[in-house]
Amino acid sequence: MRRDVGIAIIGGGAAGLAAAVAAYDAGVEDVVIFEREDATGGILKQCIHNGFGLHRFKEELTGPEYAARELAAAEMRGIEIEYEASVLSLSRDRVLSVVSPTLGMLEVHAKAVILAMGSRERTRGALRIPGARPAGVYTAGTAQHMINLEGIMPGKEIVMLGSGDIGLIVARRLAYEGAHVKMVLNRSHISSGLKRNIVQCLDDYGIPLRLLHTITSIHGTSRIEAVGVSQVDKETKAAIPGTEEIIPCDTLLLSVGLIPENELSRQAGVAIDRGSSGASVDETYQTTIPGIFSAGNVLHIHDLVDFVSEEGEGAGKAAAAFVLAGGGACGVGASEQAHDAGDIVASARVNAGSGVSYVVPQRVSAQAASKVLMRFRVRRIYKKASIVVLADGAEVKRFKRPVMVPAEMSEIRIDPALIAGRSAIEVRIEGEEE
Repeated sequence: MRRDVGIAIIGGGAAGLAAAVAAYDAGVEDVVIFEREDATGGILKQCIHNGFGLHRFKEELTGPEYAARELAAAEMRGIEIEYEASVLSLSRDRVLSVVSPTLGMLEVHAKAVILAMGSRERTRGALRIPGARPAGVYTAGTAQHMINLEGIMPGKEIVMLGSGDIGLIVARRLAYEGAHVKMVLNRSHISSGLKRNIVQCLDDYGIPLRLLHTITSIHGTSRIEAVGVSQVDKETKAAIPGTEEIIPCDTLLLSVGLIPENELSRQAGVAIDRGSSGASVDETYQTTIPGIFSAGNVLHIHDLVDFVSEEGEGAGKAAAAFVLAGGGACGVGASEQAHDAGDIVASARVNAGSGVSYVVPQRVSAQAASKVLMRFRVRRIYKKASIVVLADGAEVKRFKRPVMVPAEMSEIRIDPALIAGRSAIEVRIEGEEE
């Protein structure tokens, strides 16, 4: 069965909900969210701790409370949400193949598509840890889901690899419930989590953080019994031979980073940025395929959900503008029609320079009318830092920062007049490296 829609949004997390509301308010009411689970909110549903919403709602909320606020805004406008609806494929012409228990098989032709699929955790397979494959090895997010949504303790004697924010929060949650979190290991000499989470989740509960350590073996048959922990060379990040110690445990949790869920993006032919692992976008969050936009953790991994929602809003407004401008013809050949209509205009490439992992957006169009928001991460810790913006090799702007760390997203806003008519923009860092 075929269905034509104005804007199709893939994913009903914070980015998808905010995008839907923004698109509706911008004049496109024919908006449909396709959510693969039986409820919206994404990972927020299992984040029962507070700390969300200070930027967006000016008050501190739990994850479920934040998600409920976003959902209420969508429901108040009567925005359609299809639950348990999995998008199996997406073409560059904005045709989606959708399947669900209520819809059956559905072919959706959209005038615009917003990618809001979020991210997934890296698993043991991605880390290639040698040893047996017993039960008791989980990602931190899986453990959080078990504790907070199912009331199941993953174990009692816990070792955690990686110090990402989800892992740090889960370590504290396990300590609340009486588990013994024996240690948190991190391969790098700096933690990948926010400093406040290290203090509040580890230091306040006496949980040791071992930097420059990693797991080099897993022991056990039906259930994990111990892990081998080795020191890591600071420069090569390789385990140092002869340093392994065996740590008894019944659970190993992995908090080793998130990966944007871009399988559908690649399928549609969207260019993926190697630095962010997300789509290459312009300042309106439009990808390299006309009429397909991307926002939130599927675009790049965020620290704060408030900024996920902010990006969703930006993508929703831009998608609505695209549709209202007539660039959203449905069906085969639609992307070429949109391209011919001039929806992808001449743009300046934005490059990540010295000390920068990536920059979003990856290009700025000649039509940029307001200050361009650029978000990025630094590669290492800097003190007395300067963010230097170059346009065609010449410095056009400099921002001062006392401290910059990889765990915290950085952002700047650039007056488009400073980069007008330029072909290449670079963002780089100068400062004292730690």
